[in-house]
Amino acid sequence: MSKVTKEQYEFARTKIEELLPLVNGDTPVTDKNMMELTIVSDVVEEYEMEHFPIGKPTIGVLIKNALEEKGMTQKALASILRVSPSRINDFIVGRSEPSLKIACQICYILNIPLGVVTDIYTEELKAKSEACMV
Repeated sequence: MSKVTKEQYEFARTKIEELLPLVNGDTPVTDKNMMELTIVSDVVEEYEMEHFPIGKPTIGVLIKNALEEKGMTQKALASILRVSPSRINDFIVGRSEPSLKIACQICYILNIPLGVVTDIYTEELKAKSEACMV
């Protein structure tokens, strides 16, 4: 597909707003409105992926969001983990990362899927090992 212009993007967003009330989960994919919605959604997605990329979350972002969802403070989490509140803050702001053991405990306490955290660790290790090879 060619590059989507800002004008095409804005047009597609407006068209999506017009089409959304006309389709639902039961609308067949062969329906004219559903096909048009699919096409303009692809245009919007392509533009947004280029201009508004979303990076992978950091461990700190995961901890911060999970604390907010649970209504828990950094101090309360620190107490459960038997670490200082400043240590939790270091994890959140990215000054340091928890050990894998602490990360697993945080996942358990905050109901963060363990796979998400292990994926982050795996990607970081891969990036570090590639940097060493250069």
